[in-house]
Amino acid sequence: MPHIPLEAHLPGITGLLEYRPDSAGPIRELTQILLRGESTLTEGERELIASLVSHRNECRFCTTAHTAAANILLGDTETCELVKQDYESAPVSDKIKALLHIAALVQQSGQDVSAEAVSLAKDAGATDREIHDTVLIAALFCLYNKYVDGTASVTPTDPAFYAKLGERITTNGYNRLPQGYNHLK
Repeated sequence: MPHIPLEAHLPGITGLLEYRPDSAGPIRELTQILLRGESTLTEGERELIASLVSHRNECRFCTTAHTAAANILLGDTETCELVKQDYESAPVSDKIKALLHIAALVQQSGQDVSAEAVSLAKDAGATDREIHDTVLIAALFCLYNKYVDGTASVTPTDPAFYAKLGERITTNGYNRLPQGYNHLK
């Protein structure tokens, strides 16, 4: 049961964002820019970062939601699972492995990101902007994970819910749906 009253038909982050639309606007905008905006990282690669951080933070809602989105964007269901279990041996490029390493360090503490980790990412072909965006995506998902779990937001267990949510995320991005969410009741 959530610690604050939330709309029952809006589990996870959506109910929280609807609870405070004034604070939700900037958070949604930042998320849209980072995960769907112009980037040399694919949308799927950025969802891998979100999934890895959420998994490491043990946020079941965010992990399952962003895994569903990553699976759709990557066109398979194995890559994200392998990244979450051991990104160093996952079937992704050396550049993505190095960026995932930075994301994992941010998840522990921003101060854990070392010059060596950044150098390894650059040696693998990562740009300064890709490093910047990886750190910011990882930090943003730490915020989301703590927001969802810290309010005890409802976390559905039905895989079909996350399949639909993954479709909504990949189709509409992170902006509020123009028609709102009453149709989900």
